[in-house]
Amino acid sequence: MYIKTLSIKEFQEYTQNSKYNNFHQSINYAFLKSEEGYEYELIGYVDNEKIYAAALVLVQLLNGYLYAYVPEGFLIDYNNYELLENFTNDLYNWYKKDGITFIRINPRIPIAKVDLNTLNPIYNNNFKLIESLKKCGYIKIDDTLYFDSILPRFDAIINLNDFNIMKVNKNTRNKIKKSIRKGLNFEKSNSQSMNILYKFIKNKIHKDMFHYSDYYNIFSKDNAVDYFLVSIDNEKLILNTQKAYEKELEKNELLNQKILKLPSNKNINKKMNSDKALLSYKNDIAIANKYILKNEKTYIAGALVIKYGNTITILISGYDKKFKDYSPNYYLYYNILMNYKNEYKYACLNGVSGDFSKENKYYGLNKFKMGFNPDIYEYIGEFDLVLNKINYYFLNKKNLINKEFKKDK
Repeated sequence: MYIKTLSIKEFQEYTQNSKYNNFHQSINYAFLKSEEGYEYELIGYVDNEKIYAAALVLVQLLNGYLYAYVPEGFLIDYNNYELLENFTNDLYNWYKKDGITFIRINPRIPIAKVDLNTLNPIYNNNFKLIESLKKCGYIKIDDTLYFDSILPRFDAIINLNDFNIMKVNKNTRNKIKKSIRKGLNFEKSNSQSMNILYKFIKNKIHKDMFHYSDYYNIFSKDNAVDYFLVSIDNEKLILNTQKAYEKELEKNELLNQKILKLPSNKNINKKMNSDKALLSYKNDIAIANKYILKNEKTYIAGALVIKYGNTITILISGYDKKFKDYSPNYYLYYNILMNYKNEYKYACLNGVSGDFSKENKYYGLNKFKMGFNPDIYEYIGEFDLVLNKINYYFLNKKNLINKEFKKDK
């Protein structure tokens, strides 16, 4: 067997049939990264014109030294140790001559599934692949429970085949129902309105708006991306809120009568909560009327979704914190999942923290995504294949590799 450069056609034909395929190992992702200054190469491991492994390899300069990055790892049977070992040896020689210092991989290999009752990982047979990679010469990078690496090590995956509102937990279900009552709308958009989404995400990412416009424009050529926005239908909001207000007002008057007869703490608390609800409904009506008078459409959430193979991935999402009480993020995710339910098999919610404690600063994010009752997987992590030990040592000593592969980068 030998390594060769693949044509785009050869690469796409192989990836379409690989069970390890993913959108990070696609020609569209190669085009995206080339816009960011990376060189890319499509390689295959071939014998008698049959391809046994393939990879999109990104090449970049770091402090004057070249390195290579294979996002989500090689498209290879990692359980075939002989194939992996031979491929690695030939890969070493292939890139050594080009002056590459190291090759970073982060295969999307699930080594554990998190028990949602105990929140402990249950490891599977893929765990042994860590030792296989080490025997082939790869160095295991220290694992993190948080979002420090370029791609998340823990992910939330939903099986869309049997997804429905009764599959989510009670709190999430109530949030979704509340958002529907608030008169929210779910609609498709395009890159011309990317500034709307960017308003919701700019404080939590280190990318500019054009990064996501490029994502949309490149992947849309193959109909591999959708851009969704959530807006408020103010007329629907007023209609729904008036009905809710009238119903709550009846309840409030009954509570007044109860308190006169039995002024217990329980009844007083119920009355106070009812008063708060009435005030909230009045505020909603006032806000809706204001936007109707301005003839202004109010967008409060948005998301980019990548479609590849049998999986959709919520690449990035955000919402306007001023409208948190409308639960727009719950409405957004629920409608995304329902939108693809009959067309795709899996939905990737794009990362959770591996620290499930309440003290974790990502606890709110974990709680939100886990409210949709996904399966939580832990992946194998990051590995480096070192081709030039001296240069690699220098880059590590300066902490440059660690900085280069931070998520923020």
